[in-house]
Amino acid sequence: MHMHKFEKVWLIFGVGTLLVFLTVLGVSAFYLGNQPPSCLATIDPEKVETQAPFNEPGLKKVEGKAWDYELVFVAQAFNYNPGDVEIPFGATVKIIATTKDVIHGFEVAGTNINMMLEPGYISEHITTFDKTGEYLILCNEYCGAGHHLMTSKIEVVES
Repeated sequence: MHMHKFEKVWLIFGVGTLLVFLTVLGVSAFYLGNQPPSCLATIDPEKVETQAPFNEPGLKKVEGKAWDYELVFVAQAFNYNPGDVEIPFGATVKIIATTKDVIHGFEVAGTNINMMLEPGYISEHITTFDKTGEYLILCNEYCGAGHHLMTSKIEVVES
């Protein structure tokens, strides 16, 4: 079988690109230890309110970690608990969230925070709030008839 030289060039280019992609993916997954976050921590969705830290949702100051605060959210049936949160300006916050019932979204408008909350899984995101003001939390996964009412608010204030 005879192949034109341009076919050979594109075949070599395609195979080379594939090998580079798989090498980068392998190094990222195995050497650097990057894993999908939804596979790291699980929780029984029927016992969320009895298991720490979800038994006390809200903002808590932590010591000795790379972040200053932990913000715990529990989503369920068209609301987030807590409803409103006040965070100090410049604080590094680890947001920990889960849901009790169905899949919900957790998007903080105006930031890069966007998580999918699935029953039985714990989602986490670390961020620094470096701009004062109010940030609206929206559910961006359709969760039922009251989906459009599912909001919360983070207010970043000068400390």
